[in-house]
Amino acid sequence: MERQAAPSSAPVSLGQEIAELWGEFLHCRIGPDDDFFTLGGNSLTGIKIIDRVAQDYGVQLSVRDFYLAQTPARVAELIEQGRAGA
Repeated sequence: MERQAAPSSAPVSLGQEIAELWGEFLHCRIGPDDDFFTLGGNSLTGIKIIDRVAQDYGVQLSVRDFYLAQTPARVAELIEQGRAGA
């Protein structure tokens, strides 16, 4: 599935990209600081998101790290750390 660019010329932050990804799985509009569990996230959805992050961003997150991060912004930080360590 190909991502479409934002209509404005301003770049989309990685946190916002991850929020949009979560929205695909949680079927709601999500902001970078929204909490995964408060939004109704569960273990199956978490695993699906982790797999998609690995596909789209080339970073494998542990389930533990994903759950402790809890927000798209913090998951984006983990992705950046993973990219830097690669």
